[in-house]
Amino acid sequence: MESRLREIREAKGWSQGELARKLGVSRQTINAVETDKYDPSLPLALRMSKLFGMPVSDIFIDHWQPQEDAE
Repeated sequence: MESRLREIREAKGWSQGELARKLGVSRQTINAVETDKYDPSLPLALRMSKLFGMPVSDIFIDHWQPQEDAE
C-alpha cells in the first residue's frame, strides 16, 4: 500500500507531531505510516479521512488486484 500522508500533511503545513496530536497517536506512528513501514488500523485511517476531509482511498493507494480464477 502506498501512503500519500506526508504530501497531504505538508500541504496543511502540519508537522508530524502536530498531526499525531490531532489524531491521538505518537509522532513515530505518523513517521512509520509516511515511510510505508506501517499500515494504519482501520479506525486510524478513518480518523485521517475525517480530519483531511477526503476518502481513505485518496490517502492510501492499494495497488492490489484480484487474480482471475483459473478454470
